[in-house]
Formats: sequence, structure tokens, C-alpha cells
Amino acid sequence: MSTIKNEFGKFFLILKSLDKKVLIVFLAVPFILTVSWYYTSRLFFQRDLVSYFSEASNPDFYEFAFWFVGDFVALFVLPWLIIRLFLKEKLGNFGISLGDAKTGLKLSVLFIIIMIPAVWIATSTEGFILTYPLLAKARDSWEIFIIFECGLLLYVFSWEFFFRGFMLFGLKEKFGYYAVLIQMIPFVILHDGKPSAETFGAILGGIALGILAYRTKSVFYCVIAHAAVLFSIDTISVLRYRTGDFGLGINSLLHIVKQII
Repeated sequence: MSTIKNEFGKFFLILKSLDKKVLIVFLAVPFILTVSWYYTSRLFFQRDLVSYFSEASNPDFYEFAFWFVGDFVALFVLPWLIIRLFLKEKLGNFGISLGDAKTGLKLSVLFIIIMIPAVWIATSTEGFILTYPLLAKARDSWEIFIIFECGLLLYVFSWEFFFRGFMLFGLKEKFGYYAVLIQMIPFVILHDGKPSAETFGAILGGIALGILAYRTKSVFYCVIAHAAVLFSIDTISVLRYRTGDFGLGINSLLHIVKQII
């Protein structure tokens, strides 16, 4: 009995010696991601809520609306409450600020320029065409496509705040640039199940977006860059789907551009 008491005593001494902010962030991250997976995901909707929308004309729309809004609550609202109630800090300390706008805009544009050719190549594969846009009906209606992309923007903001805001800036003081690598790990893991090219790309993407947030002290430029890449994936995938053109050459590019015009 005394051995157990001594071990608990040592445990609480160690606990008291830990950095409070780092401890809260490390405990909050798996808790929030678990909430997201089990209660605000598409899987949860399909398993527990879809029956309530069985008579709706477009149940898929409600599924994605639930997912986007649900993850906004899980990945933005919950971290915000933790920041305010437990860390007693402002959102500005976690990337909700303009930061270094000049550098942010330049690096965002550079990121997009680098990624577009990669998107062009990736969308020529069957895996991407069959996956994006995630809402299949968006392939046949530009109106539905635009509504879906607006919801996706809310989702991207939530993701960027969680990984490049709450997690990165929550760990920055203790780990410096290592925080960029730390936040990249769960970010990549959550891409599992998507086309392999996207998941491998998430390693570099997660690091690049982390550096962008670190350099600019803001998540907004990460939102711009990330949303632009996802929008280009969806747009090019739809155009390839509609034209049936999956080539990589200049003729395929001109063919698809004509569809835009």
C-alpha cells in the first residue's frame, strides 16, 4: 500500500513540474479529435442521424452541412473555450490575427503556385476523380458546387485554427520550430483513407503550412493557401470529369481551359 502511495506522490510531483500550457494542449488535442471523430463526423451522421433525413430530397447536403458545422464547433469553438477558460489567453496569441500580412500573402501565393502543378498531376489519377469533390452532386451542378465550397471553407478554417493555431502556437514557446513537426503528425494521420498521393503530400503540406503560420504569427494565410489548393482540386476534378480528359499535356490543359471560358 505504501508503494502505491509513494508512486502516486511521485506522479503528482512530476505533474506539478510540467508546463501547464503544454500539458493542457497535449491533453486537449486527442480529446478534441476524438470528439470530432465520434460525434461531428460524416460517419456519425451516417450511423446515427441519416434516418431523420431519409425523406429529404438531398440527404447528402445535410450530411456535409452537419460535418462542416460540427467540426467548426469541435475544432474551433472547443479550443477557443480552452484558451479562454483554462489558459486565460486571447485568440490573437493563437494565430487569429493578421500578423505579418506582407510575408503571409507572398508565401501563400508561392505555396499555391508550387501546389497547382502537383494538383494538375494528381487529378489525372482515377483515385482523385472518384473522390473529389466529396459531394458527388457537386460534379453536375455549379450551384451545388459553390455552396459546397463555401461550407468547405468553414471546415478548412477550423482545421487550420486547430493544427496551425491552437496546437502550433500552444506548443511554440516550449518547442520552437519542433512544434511545426509535432502538429504535422496528427494532421497527416487524419488524411489516412484518402488517395495516397494526397496523404503523402500532407506531410510536406503540413510542414509548409506550419512554417507559414510560425513565420507570420497568423493562421489566415494558411487558410488562404489550404482552401485554394482544395478548391483547385475540386474544380479541376470536376472539369476533368465533365470533359473526360485526364491527360497531362498542353492539349488537355487547353481543352479544360476552354470549358472554363
